[in-house]
Amino acid sequence: MKHTIALVDDDRNILESVQMTLEQEGFQVRTYTDGESALQGLTAKPADLAVLDIKMPRMDGMELLQRLRARSAMPVIFLTSKDDEIDELMGLRLGADDYITKPFSQRLLLERIRALLRRNEASRAEGSGAGPSGVIVRGNLTLDETKHQCLWKGQDIQLTVTEFLLVKALAARPGMVKSRDQLIDAAYGENVYVDDRTIDSHVKRLRKKFRTCDEEFDQIETLYGIGYRYKEA
Repeated sequence: MKHTIALVDDDRNILESVQMTLEQEGFQVRTYTDGESALQGLTAKPADLAVLDIKMPRMDGMELLQRLRARSAMPVIFLTSKDDEIDELMGLRLGADDYITKPFSQRLLLERIRALLRRNEASRAEGSGAGPSGVIVRGNLTLDETKHQCLWKGQDIQLTVTEFLLVKALAARPGMVKSRDQLIDAAYGENVYVDDRTIDSHVKRLRKKFRTCDEEFDQIETLYGIGYRYKEA
């Protein structure tokens, strides 16, 4: 079955050229020129992955991402201005899985889309049919890879693909320190480059999500200059 990609950008030249490239690679593509129409379209008919520009009329990419995240863990890649670090960091904190700066190579975007789809499918398929082996339990934390479900004290925590893989990497071995490079490999794969601040932004958002249902959540510890670890019970 073909994957469906949603492209949201007010630049029609970008939409047309990227759509052509993706369709040539076997993807189904739906395009939107503003955030409001994209929200309506994706609410009525979700896609497998969305590529969102940040600066758009009617509803910008930040607001669109916030609204999508309220109802969906669909993988999202942000397109952001070349020199605007605030856009990148805000996008990650709001729940984007990845970002690419403009101007960008269409080959790079294609590789990121494929990598994110693989991660999403692997996260959902891992442990499928294996019963308890697909479930990680660490004290109050339960990760069900088959359902892509994260529970903290029985409450559902909605995680993006990247966030789920990061929690899994940390919780798999409590007490063991994971460097940022190791977490990048776990969440993005060895062939995708992202910098350290990307992981830091994801971890900040993870903590915020867990503290929404438990203000005293402190299981993810920072070891400054080294990395992160999941606290032993």
